[in-house]
Amino acid sequence: MPRTYSKQHGEASCYQLALDRLEWTFNSFDQVTVAFSGGKDSTVCMNLALEVAKAKNRLPLHVYTYDEEAIPPETVEYMARVALRPEVALHWYCVPIQHRNACSTDSPYWYPWAPEDEAKWVRPLPPLAITSYDGFNRHGIAEQMRAIFPSGRGSLANIMGIRTQESLSRHWAVASKKGWEAFMSPGAAHASKNVYPIYDWMTEDVWIAPERFGWDYNRAYDVMDGAGLPRHLQRCSPPFGEQPIRRLHTYKTCWPQLWAKMVDRVPGAATAARYANTELYAVGVENDDLPAGMTWRGWTMVTLRALPPSSRQEAAFAIQVGLKNHAKRTGGAPLPDEEPHPLSGFCWKGMYLAAKIGGNKFGRVQQKIGNNAIKVRKRNGVPA
Repeated sequence: MPRTYSKQHGEASCYQLALDRLEWTFNSFDQVTVAFSGGKDSTVCMNLALEVAKAKNRLPLHVYTYDEEAIPPETVEYMARVALRPEVALHWYCVPIQHRNACSTDSPYWYPWAPEDEAKWVRPLPPLAITSYDGFNRHGIAEQMRAIFPSGRGSLANIMGIRTQESLSRHWAVASKKGWEAFMSPGAAHASKNVYPIYDWMTEDVWIAPERFGWDYNRAYDVMDGAGLPRHLQRCSPPFGEQPIRRLHTYKTCWPQLWAKMVDRVPGAATAARYANTELYAVGVENDDLPAGMTWRGWTMVTLRALPPSSRQEAAFAIQVGLKNHAKRTGGAPLPDEEPHPLSGFCWKGMYLAAKIGGNKFGRVQQKIGNNAIKVRKRNGVPA
């Protein structure tokens, strides 16, 4: 029988538990920094870390942000206010990090602040922008951790506002561990560990804290409130990836001037805003019902057999590559049926979804499998 994990509720408040985790973190690591996006979760992490850092005489608190260029003006204003706080040392990176662009198959990535695209930037560089550093390349954020936090400077805790409420795979990754290890990543960039002090907070907790303690926050959430967007769907990051693309149209509603520039900035954005919630972008595939009595593995095989011969061969080959990558990352662990494995990001349901939307081209299916796995691994703090 597969091992299962359930949530257990204790008597301590989530606020006190987060402070306890952060105190342990400051006691256990030579360096402590906060990953800051300007969003609600990183806002809570930063303010909690400031409380502990002050008590331990570890100020200023080092905070870093990767500015993704196409962000609401209220987010920019909020980060500027944070930078003025004397107890915060904000490192404001404006560099062309590689980001997914699910709006276009011809341009699967985009690079904020790319110098060659300066004429299309949606806003000017902020005054405190850091535009380069030793070891920078155009890879994703996980790879860049090695450049901004090189080895040889002692152990580092990278505090992140990741919560298990946002995904069952995150809950599984936490629930399968014991003690202090439960709120840290199983692996991260060398010389560092990702720490999740608010992993068990609910959305309501995240919003109660700023109100109760009088913390400053990103006013972009007020704009989204005014537009009628439910709080659990509110995000301040650019909505060009596979999951955020479903809310791309909210930028057009909430920030029309910004949206007019975003359409020019990222290939396919205008089309995606119109059709991201239709079958054109495979919406509804994730909601397919599994036939009674079948596993996702069995349903994947049925789906493959229904494809035309040439498409079936290419899709099957793409899945075989995914299975080999899963085995390599997990040491040969069985592939989970529905919940992605926290170390590899793969599961049979993901294989089915990739075969369902693709089939006619190996590259398209393999890209879907790989992108799903990368997202899961990043959520779990596992290097891509």
